[in-house]
Amino acid sequence: MKSEFASANLTAGQLNAIVKKLGGYDGALRFLRDEISLRDEASVIISKRKWREQDGIIYLSVTSNGMTGEDWIEHFRKNGFMLNCDVERVLRSENFKPSLGVTTEIAILKDTLWSAGERLTRNIRVKAFHLGITPPNVEVACLIREAFSDQEIRDMGLEKITVMHESFIDSHYRLPMLLNISSVGGNHSNCGSWLLMKSGDFNMKWEEKVGFAFQISSVSA
Repeated sequence: MKSEFASANLTAGQLNAIVKKLGGYDGALRFLRDEISLRDEASVIISKRKWREQDGIIYLSVTSNGMTGEDWIEHFRKNGFMLNCDVERVLRSENFKPSLGVTTEIAILKDTLWSAGERLTRNIRVKAFHLGITPPNVEVACLIREAFSDQEIRDMGLEKITVMHESFIDSHYRLPMLLNISSVGGNHSNCGSWLLMKSGDFNMKWEEKVGFAFQISSVSA
């Protein structure tokens, strides 16, 4: 009967040699977490993955570039990103405060941290409070959208990232709103690369495969 273990026919010495080529014990664990990748049969290179995950939380960082809301609108349009008119109103409003050279450490709480019935805005914010993480600047939504492709977002196990800044009352809907990064598009479209608006109501029930972005810390260069 064929063994279920791919390593069944390898000797202990061969397994040890493989682990050494992966950089030892720590290197082997990093390889299993997809933090390093094989370049060829004789060497290993560090993956360019820009995030890590631990206990249902994704960690990453973004650095501001001084772009104004109007700059972002023009940039996104030129580079094939989709914005709806609601987002454009936000980027042109006083809610958007650009900065330059500020690196923000981000924690994205994955949907799997709650059951479907408990995945409410108020519960998400309570958990963030107990974790000591805070609402980020609205600008962070643009920085994450720019830094991570649709495929990278899906590699995180997500389809959307909602940036949990302080919700603001949209002038059109008169509802509390949040910026939402989508890899699957808006209005049920399969086309990704969207930056959308989403209700930030405390009783809002969120679907699966949504991550909730909070700020851990920020440091000016």
